[in-house]
Amino acid sequence: MKYYLGIDLGSTTSKAVIIDENDQIVGRGITNTRANYKVASDIARDEAVYNARFSILKKKLEKEIQARPAFERYIVDLESMFQYEQFKVRLDKLGEELLKTCKEYFTDEATRDEMIGHLRNIRKEFKPKIKQDYLYNDLGSRNQFFRDIVSEKYNEEVNKLDMSLFEPLMTVWDKSISPAENERVQFDFKELVNKAMVELKKKYDNLPDTKAEGVSVNFDAELNILKGEFEHAEETLRTHINEIAEMEFNISNMTGTGYGRALLPFPQECIRSEILCHAFGAHAIFPNTRTVLDIGGQDTKAIQVDKYGLVTSFQMNDRCAAGCGRYLGYIADEMSISLNELGPMAMKADKEVNICSTCTVFAGAELRELTNLGEKREDILGGLHKAIIMRAMSLIARSGGAFNEFTFTGGVARNPAIVKYLTELVRENYGDQIKINIDADSIFMGALGGALFARRNISATLPNSKQAKNVEQD
Repeated sequence: MKYYLGIDLGSTTSKAVIIDENDQIVGRGITNTRANYKVASDIARDEAVYNARFSILKKKLEKEIQARPAFERYIVDLESMFQYEQFKVRLDKLGEELLKTCKEYFTDEATRDEMIGHLRNIRKEFKPKIKQDYLYNDLGSRNQFFRDIVSEKYNEEVNKLDMSLFEPLMTVWDKSISPAENERVQFDFKELVNKAMVELKKKYDNLPDTKAEGVSVNFDAELNILKGEFEHAEETLRTHINEIAEMEFNISNMTGTGYGRALLPFPQECIRSEILCHAFGAHAIFPNTRTVLDIGGQDTKAIQVDKYGLVTSFQMNDRCAAGCGRYLGYIADEMSISLNELGPMAMKADKEVNICSTCTVFAGAELRELTNLGEKREDILGGLHKAIIMRAMSLIARSGGAFNEFTFTGGVARNPAIVKYLTELVRENYGDQIKINIDADSIFMGALGGALFARRNISATLPNSKQAKNVEQD
């Protein structure tokens, strides 16, 4: 079997998709590593290969899964625990960086020893909580990044300490996280799968009948059935592990795209514009797509495509990151919440506060001013999310409007408030007949398009401004 690789090297995240000869996605990988673009592409590719091994494992066990549906749950749990084993290794790397930073940053020995003691206690507190989330609360399936997972727990523990410790401990964190997350770690697939199986045996042997005190456990009938069958599932699985672990993924061709595509270690003929790739990927998943909106980390693109998925017209905000992923990240930092909390908080808005500007430079000052005026954070965020979509709607109109099926791509498509306001405004401006597509793989559309270009090995170019203008008039 031949495989084809697409890598979308974005400004905030890097994605990789592996497809087979039948255009089927067999592996996905994502990382928010961005200090080193080569490392980012390598990590995304590694993660896609690990995911592909699990996909192929499911394929090999199709008959067993049909006979015993609980087997599929076991494989899902196994991949989640595999990711936890990866997490543990990265956490050890972070621990080394934190200690190194402490020794370099604090010259006073007593202060240094005190901070090291706090760091060890913080890790001791949050590590078992994260393990519980991987085991029982499907943390592995949420595609959260190492930095986000640890940052949330680290902040929780630091905030429990005396306020005088906040600044030094956060400084140590800021100086340590980038070196730790920007290191490529190559894992032994078979070794980590076996460790994951050991953890799952403990889980199923000790599966609680009720929620454990202080721990949120998603207990369900499927798990209860699996409790009695996991040993058979494990035994069946082991017969395939060696074969899967030793599989070579013959990448016949590859395509790089995204904001940082020029920095990818690919030949020039293997590089494609992210506009072309997002359009091609969206069309592959939704063949009736004629309008694509991509909101990524650095820019927003409104794209018109033909029946083949090729671009006929586009508009983009190429001057700054206003209203994109980086802007939302900055807002989250200003509000001292995680990026994942922004959308759900905005969904609770009773009204949308008028936001004068979506400029990142002035965002902090405007947020503080609105807060001082007594506006609720939920209402501020509601207005902010709507302002982002109003900006995107302007691009859509200038690209030629929305027709047939409308597909939303990019990482911001994961934000529920963005989806809400986009849906409302598209319906309001273009009618209820337009179908709006938002897929679980929206963030991977650019990488998928790259992989599809790689398999077809075709040349495609963006329309020039004159062509785009003519299409808009038509």
